[in-house]
Amino acid sequence: MNLSVVILAAGMGKRMKSGIPKVLHETLGKPMLQHVIDAVTPLKPARTVVVVGNGADEVRKRVAASHLTFVVQERLLGTGNALAVAAKELNRGPVLVLNGDGPLITTGTLRKLLTRHRRSGNALSFLSFADDSMAGYGRIIRDPGGRVSAIVEDKHATPSEKRKFTELNGGVYVIESAELGCLDRISRNRDSGEYYLTDIVNIVSGSGKRLDAYRCPPEEIRGVNTREDLYEVTEIMRKRVIAKWMKRGVTFMDPGRTVVHAPVSIGRDTVIYPDTYIEGETAIGRNCIIYPGVRICNSTLGEGVIIKDNTLIEESRIGKGSSVGPFAHLRPMSVIGRDARIGNFVEIKKSTIGHGTKASHLTYLGDAVVGSNVNIGAGTITCNYDGRNKFRTVIESGVFIGSDSQLIAPVTIHRNAYVAAGATITKDVPPGSLAISRAKQQNLKNWAKKKRLKDK
Repeated sequence: MNLSVVILAAGMGKRMKSGIPKVLHETLGKPMLQHVIDAVTPLKPARTVVVVGNGADEVRKRVAASHLTFVVQERLLGTGNALAVAAKELNRGPVLVLNGDGPLITTGTLRKLLTRHRRSGNALSFLSFADDSMAGYGRIIRDPGGRVSAIVEDKHATPSEKRKFTELNGGVYVIESAELGCLDRISRNRDSGEYYLTDIVNIVSGSGKRLDAYRCPPEEIRGVNTREDLYEVTEIMRKRVIAKWMKRGVTFMDPGRTVVHAPVSIGRDTVIYPDTYIEGETAIGRNCIIYPGVRICNSTLGEGVIIKDNTLIEESRIGKGSSVGPFAHLRPMSVIGRDARIGNFVEIKKSTIGHGTKASHLTYLGDAVVGSNVNIGAGTITCNYDGRNKFRTVIESGVFIGSDSQLIAPVTIHRNAYVAAGATITKDVPPGSLAISRAKQQNLKNWAKKKRLKDK
């Protein structure tokens, strides 16, 4: 099947009240348009054409991919005109047409539509649904024999038509390329000044050629025209994703207060507490525990990892059996080894932390390479920035760093060395050495008594 796909993404989206093109508003971490592209890509179309208009350059930049062809609808004259603009880019064969603001459509439903279209030998097929709670969708008119004869836009349907015809147009079509000539026969609507793609149904039906509408789940057809629609669609998508992982053996303590993006993967017997956000391409291993208030973005967690309360993890990797948090921050390009402990109020930035290493509290490690079984005391800082350049700190395996130490990069603390508490280290520390950097302590007798007398 030499399939072409046309995604209509040119609309203004005035009701969104936004300076962002409507199709770029995000649902569960991705633009609506990207969800539609992701749904059609597994169909392996020969061509995928995206019709853009409002914010065309921004849309092209955001969803750019080598398999996409963009065409511009210079004047926003409706869906019929948008398909006509795309027609010159299409191959012979079936053309799947769908909307860029309908992110809930699934690959499975599209496959069924294409299969039914081919088996029935239709010139035109489209999706329909029935849901009294959803307004604004065109009414499908069938003759007494049940054959589709027309679609009447909701705003032009009479009260009688709305009562009699409850089957609604889903706005997803398969049209044989030979029928695209019918687009020239669509008349401009007097009220809106637009060319409605729905009118092609009337034209094909009138020519006596085969066509039909096929029912699909109503939720897959939901489009987005307002911020309320955006919330409702995102909520459906969120519930869909979480339900999938619960069926695969993941425990959610409060599914209604958890967000998981579609590309995320989660291992069996992992437990996820409420108020957590797991985003992007994150992969979580088996038997992990994610406590409340955690946000994980584009990161990888090995088996048995524990992420404690109110922790932020960005573009990082955490090895098997490690614990991070509470109140920790792993910034991008941080790598935590196996069985490591990153504790409360610890910030890691672009650093590698070895197996079994502990930084339990109040520590900043930036641009550092830390070996295995290192103990880093509270209040330790790698001073990696001189105001112009970033420098690296190396802490080799078996090192003990005392509390309140400052390591002035570039510097290396060699294997099994000790750094005394309160030290400021500016030079490399040899293996097995103790580095001390303190002023000599003095105790001034009777100082406090003399001060009180002076203050009177």
